Amino acid sequence: MTTKIGCHVGMNSKELFLGSAKEAVSYGADLFMLYTGAPQNTRRKPIEELNLDAGFAYMNKYHLSDPIVHASYIINLANSIKSETFSLGVEFLASELERTRAMHSTILVLHPGSHVDAGAKAGIKKTVEGLNEVLSADTKVYIALETMAGKGSEIGKSFEELAEIYDGVVHNQKLRICFDTCHVNDAGYDIVNGFDEVIDKFDHLIGKNQIAVFHINDSKNPCGSKKDRHENIGFGTIGYEALHHIVYHKDFLEIPKILETPYVTAKEGQEEKTLPPYQYELTMLRSGKFDEKLIEKIRKGKKN
Repeated sequence: MTTKIGCHVGMNSKELFLGSAKEAVSYGADLFMLYTGAPQNTRRKPIEELNLDAGFAYMNKYHLSDPIVHASYIINLANSIKSETFSLGVEFLASELERTRAMHSTILVLHPGSHVDAGAKAGIKKTVEGLNEVLSADTKVYIALETMAGKGSEIGKSFEELAEIYDGVVHNQKLRICFDTCHVNDAGYDIVNGFDEVIDKFDHLIGKNQIAVFHINDSKNPCGSKKDRHENIGFGTIGYEALHHIVYHKDFLEIPKILETPYVTAKEGQEEKTLPPYQYELTMLRSGKFDEKLIEKIRKGKKN
């Protein structure tokens, strides 16, 4: 069985989008996910300066699938306390949709937001309001609401909350779901011992055909911890076997899978640096065998 597996890459080199594609190829990825700029601010280069055409040509040469775009963390549609935060989120989300389309992507992953102590109901209502402002019947990009771990005042920690957002959005045919394994685990869903049962519940509430992308991450914390701390594949509480099962699940072979696992700290002489795990983790997932010496191999490797 084959499936599309990729990873998160940067866009901070001088080559911009072309640099993102090159980074993905260096790891052996089938596709990649990226931010349109720094995730904690709204500073963005004009679309015409992103080196897109060179990136598309490179992607075509190396048979990379269309990318996934992740929206900025600064967008919080669920904030009903500060009107300026909500307005900024709506305006910036609209511009992120334009950039996503320009990158030949049809998927923009979005955190549903945090209600900042106003309560989940208020947060969900505000998120629905914001999505109704940016989505129309003609929107060319799907907004994929990410399943959240439930830390702090996050909404989207349960399938019921995500379903409630769907129910309130007028053009909800433009919505999809990003299923994050670490987040779902930390939210309390037992995907280790009962992934099919979890999916059955999701299917009943939203529809498994609404899953447009998976984030494949192990977790540093036990099921239900509501912590959201990613771990390298096979080194957390979810484990290699469960994650490999999800990656190659028969119902989701065509759905893109993206790794967002932590970089590994390594020492070269007296100098500490961090190295990406993706080349090793992608190889390990494709091989069907867990490599307990993975971290050691990364530390001995060189950053691509």
